[in-house]
Amino acid sequence: MIYIDYKDRRPIYEQIVERFQMLIIKGVLEADSQMPSVRELATTLAVNPNTVQKAYAILEQNGFIYPVRGRGNFVTGGERLLEEKQQAHLKEFQKSVRQARELNIPREMLWEAVRQVYEADAQKTDGKGGGKEKP
Repeated sequence: MIYIDYKDRRPIYEQIVERFQMLIIKGVLEADSQMPSVRELATTLAVNPNTVQKAYAILEQNGFIYPVRGRGNFVTGGERLLEEKQQAHLKEFQKSVRQARELNIPREMLWEAVRQVYEADAQKTDGKGGGKEKP
């Protein structure tokens, strides 16, 4: 399900949070599905249960999971979270575009940069280098 990169300088709990957020946003973990127990995930990842508990607390705080007393933690609906993340990223992107305009970066250069990112990502996901996504 998830993995820990021990070469990553970020704390393990941050990696756990990030991995679960992406699984929830992408719909891999469906709404109302049960999360692994703290003890189960700690054993699987060979980490301290307190590390997993901290990650779950952050996921709950950010609205990705919700606890049910005596039953464990469950996934919140990912569509709303995805929409919120998209809106936040669009605001940041708009801020970057404004800064680029202030620096007199031509519109065509920005469009080309966006196209290159989308094409590079499409090549990574299809594994063949030939897939293209529409920007």
